[in-house]
Amino acid sequence: MLLVMISLMAGCTAAHADAAHWTYTGAEGPANWGKLSPDYAMCDKGQNQSPINIRKALNTPLARLQIHYTAAGKDIVNNGHSIQVSFAAGNALTLDNARFELQQLHFHAPSENQIEGKSYPLEAHFVHADKQGHYAVIAVMFRIGKANPGLAKLWRQMPDEAGKPIFLKDSFKPVDLLPKSLAYYRYNGSLTTPPCTEGVRWLVLKNPVTASRAQIEAFEKAMKHHNNRPIQPLNARVVVK
Repeated sequence: MLLVMISLMAGCTAAHADAAHWTYTGAEGPANWGKLSPDYAMCDKGQNQSPINIRKALNTPLARLQIHYTAAGKDIVNNGHSIQVSFAAGNALTLDNARFELQQLHFHAPSENQIEGKSYPLEAHFVHADKQGHYAVIAVMFRIGKANPGLAKLWRQMPDEAGKPIFLKDSFKPVDLLPKSLAYYRYNGSLTTPPCTEGVRWLVLKNPVTASRAQIEAFEKAMKHHNNRPIQPLNARVVVK
């Protein structure tokens, strides 16, 4: 993570124009990310990598999530790794006595994190950063069900091909994709894409929201491939809830 905030890209990653190319398939896929560049070494060597299978979380008195989302989305882009939405300043998460500004929102299909071995058809990552460049990610799972009104606003302008950002015509606020209950699991993890930097505060919401099968398929069609990193070892970490 800890790179300049304005260069955040999909999978909670910060990308530079000269960064080594990576993909989700083939020789440049997840199994080889750590070998593509010295900058990506953590993808192989890290001990606190994401995503994980959340199992046997410890009951702990976690603080209620303090989310203040008021600003609408600015633009939407297909960056080849995900569909990403950027936001104007004004959306914040208060965590550990620090203010984390919402930088962007992006999606993975199928889900990257799992809950008790269960994978979901879609997962959204709300990527926040504080002034020191530390990151906090809120993850929201989607299950098949009723069409999601929030997704509908985004999908109407979802680009089918990778390219430049498109200004959002429909007013979309990030709260549109949050479940009513903000109960969550917490663990220490990493970016789920190169450079796989660690020290990321992960907040995985327990309750999924719904998306229609057609909405899931529309995202998969735009991506043309699965864009989820495989589950990583938990090692000595503890997940709390």
